[in-house]
Amino acid sequence: MNSTSARRFGIALIVLVSVGYTIIPLVVSLATTSASLNARLLMVLTAFYWPHFLHVRQAFTGIRSRWLPATLAVQVVATYLPEALGFTGWSAGTAPLLAGPVLLLLPLRWGGVAVMTMAAAEFWWLQGIYHNVTGSFYYALTIVITGAMIYVVVRLVRVTAELKQARADLAEAAVLKERLRISRDLHDGLGHSLTAIVLKGDLAARLMDRDLPAAKTEVGALVHVAREAAQEVRQVARGYRRMTLADEVHRAVALLESSGIGCQVNLAEITPSREPDEALAWAVREGVTNILRHSRATTCSITTSNRAGRTHLEIVNNGLQSDATQTAAGPVDDEPVGAQPLGGGLIGLVERAAQVGGTVEAGRTSEGGFRLTMEVPT
Repeated sequence: MNSTSARRFGIALIVLVSVGYTIIPLVVSLATTSASLNARLLMVLTAFYWPHFLHVRQAFTGIRSRWLPATLAVQVVATYLPEALGFTGWSAGTAPLLAGPVLLLLPLRWGGVAVMTMAAAEFWWLQGIYHNVTGSFYYALTIVITGAMIYVVVRLVRVTAELKQARADLAEAAVLKERLRISRDLHDGLGHSLTAIVLKGDLAARLMDRDLPAAKTEVGALVHVAREAAQEVRQVARGYRRMTLADEVHRAVALLESSGIGCQVNLAEITPSREPDEALAWAVREGVTNILRHSRATTCSITTSNRAGRTHLEIVNNGLQSDATQTAAGPVDDEPVGAQPLGGGLIGLVERAAQVGGTVEAGRTSEGGFRLTMEVPT
């Protein structure tokens, strides 16, 4: 049942119950009493039912009228005043209906106290008139039961509508999350491949005149990288990107050395679980891409170590990154003293590290180079 159908069903049920409490006494009164008394009865019914259905409608929509205290007071008066006008036992039919708005419109704790007080007063009033404990208790109990029924029906309808809205919000959040994932993966993955294609194309162009076999080799490598880039795009679209630190370090070394940058690798013999391992692999890819794009480095080192159950990755080069990688993006959560603001693709690394409980730092070294570190749980 959708929220619209649930609301219609709830309204129909409350209307049926509300009318049922007074329809029989009204028919009997119209058939047996004077016209003047019936006229007063109809006026009292109007004074009761108008605010009653107004209150139920407000409870269904969740929007409260600024006249709420006054309308609730009118319904209370219309519930108990007829007893003083000669309609004996009138409140036995209207008090149960009043209990619903009382529970819906007042804070539940105070509404519950008010309903129990109404039930006790009804028991005392009817017992004083009819001297029938069983009958008086029954009518007093209907106040609690009917009020609770109206409250539960309205709350179920409201919860149904809230669940529908929550599903819509979750769907929208899932779409946004997927868009962010595709954007981040394309930036981090495809950007790296395109950088490699540009470098190998430039190298092949320089070698074309003086070393044709070497140029052909670089062109072949360029085609291979282009095919990998196409495969990466398909993997991003399918949501599957399996990367490992070892494979990414191997690719990084080959790319750096083909660009004339010496690379030293020192990987500890540790095996992080899948998610931390992929985060470290992304860090290597982003770090190497930034070195190739934005630095004048001639040497680079990639090192991992194990520190108290956490894997520490460090990528250091001797050529300071340009401003392209230093765009201020605000401090990282729990950023250690001395860490530099991250920008560009490095923000993606912060997100990936945070997903596995890790941290990222980036900044200048004392020797004039640049250091990127990531630490994740092993």
